[in-house]
Amino acid sequence: MTTHSETQSAKPCVLVTGGAGYIGSHAVLALSDADWPVVVIDNLTTGFRFAVPDHVPLYEGDIEDGALVAEIFAKHDCKAVMHFAGSIIVPESVENPLKYYHNNTVKSRALIEAAVKAGVPHFIFSSTAATYGEPESSPITEDSHKAPINPYGWSKLMTEQMLGDTAKAHAMNFCALRYFNVAGADPRARSGQSTAGATHLIKVAVEAALGKRSHVSVFGTDYDTPDGTGVRDYIHVSDLAAAHVLALEALIEQPERSLTMNCGYGRGFSVLEVLDAVDRVTNMQIDRHIEGRRAGDPDSLVSDPSRIRAALPWEPKHADLDTIIAHALAWERKLTEIRENT
Repeated sequence: MTTHSETQSAKPCVLVTGGAGYIGSHAVLALSDADWPVVVIDNLTTGFRFAVPDHVPLYEGDIEDGALVAEIFAKHDCKAVMHFAGSIIVPESVENPLKYYHNNTVKSRALIEAAVKAGVPHFIFSSTAATYGEPESSPITEDSHKAPINPYGWSKLMTEQMLGDTAKAHAMNFCALRYFNVAGADPRARSGQSTAGATHLIKVAVEAALGKRSHVSVFGTDYDTPDGTGVRDYIHVSDLAAAHVLALEALIEQPERSLTMNCGYGRGFSVLEVLDAVDRVTNMQIDRHIEGRRAGDPDSLVSDPSRIRAALPWEPKHADLDTIIAHALAWERKLTEIRENT
């Protein structure tokens, strides 16, 4: 009979970059809950120390610091990387493209190089549906044409290309997970979206519901969608984190195979549908301000999740818009308490 400690020791240590951030911190929770040894590197520019569990080592530093990353790999004998560190605001990427090519592409190249030098065999990358640009058809499959319409999408697609080429030249396999719209929070309220001034619609809406914002801006009502507002496929952050753990297991089981997969539910909701759901969950009406389109926003992004469902034993537990909103709301209330006590 295998003991719990033997099972735990059999699992290799995972370096989570950006593990103090929104999605990264949920991956750390998912790994820890499944008894994977974890270590985090985060420069804490947008991450939060409180988001990392006390038992998880946290290195405050940059993934571009090759000496530090090499030290972490060696000290903890890391055999896998989950790479979340980067910049994620689409309109900002249009205004400041070089920031995104540096943070998301140049720094990823340094991290990949450090992983190759250390002989790290498995690499999971936080990619995005923005790699597809304006999709030619919906829902979007992984084989859909890739033509990003903003520097954010290009910066991520370039990193996917680097990983693909690196995997051919070195003893490393990878999984690129293309996220659709990530939302919600840990059901036990251990982590959530904590960034001040965040642009995620559900985050903004629950802040407005709690009086932290005066209104919610609706950017554009002239999209080619049923109600004229942008349609997105919202995925619960904990379901996404679970997919990362399963992807890691798949890479270890078949080291000659790499994977690129969409992460979404295959169901889209418009901006107005999301705001109606927030009104419903909170039993109040949020003030909505109609504004012009933002640069770089496509009409509709909805995933075809067939490949991830076929490749992994992934069974989403929170694929319900009202549940996603309820968890985001609970975290927003807890975040108020955290900030009042610090």
